[in-house]
Amino acid sequence: MDEIVKAAMAKWPQVPACYGWLGLDARGTWYMRDDRTQATGPFAPLSGASTKVAKGAPLLHDKLIAFIHRNYLPDDQGRWFFQNGPQRVFVELELTPLIWRLQPDGRVLAHTGMDAGPLQRCLLDEWGRLYLQTAVGLGLVHTADMDSAADRVERGEWVPQEVRSADLERLGGFIRSPQRAQQSDTPA
Repeated sequence: MDEIVKAAMAKWPQVPACYGWLGLDARGTWYMRDDRTQATGPFAPLSGASTKVAKGAPLLHDKLIAFIHRNYLPDDQGRWFFQNGPQRVFVELELTPLIWRLQPDGRVLAHTGMDAGPLQRCLLDEWGRLYLQTAVGLGLVHTADMDSAADRVERGEWVPQEVRSADLERLGGFIRSPQRAQQSDTPA
């Protein structure tokens, strides 16, 4: 976490968290979701739902994206967030909190640039999407890297286990929509 962020958190410890304003898609692209976008629909449908989705506007500013990457982490409930100064901005996830990129030298990096570390397990869902679980977390292998991933599977380096996409949150210990979880926890 950036030192300037830590200083802001110490100076303003009671800033309320923000829900629904930032999303991460299955290709590692960040989206800003204003009030109008949020009113149009959720960032991603729940498993099996056919809800109209509203992703918002993709973030394109390299320095802002790098800042988000350096300050992106999970809380103890499995909600991933971006610590924006004193405010936690909880992230809506299309699929998983991490998108893995396979490197030519064999390493696996998250979309944030963080090294995945040793592989714990490889999972394949009913849609043919490949996931890797490491100590860092559970993430989706980027679609552009599926040829390299298939090579690793064919060589026996990775042995995919079948998984239902509806079980990913439980297996990975993350929450796809902190906003929905927060709304369901709020008394009417």
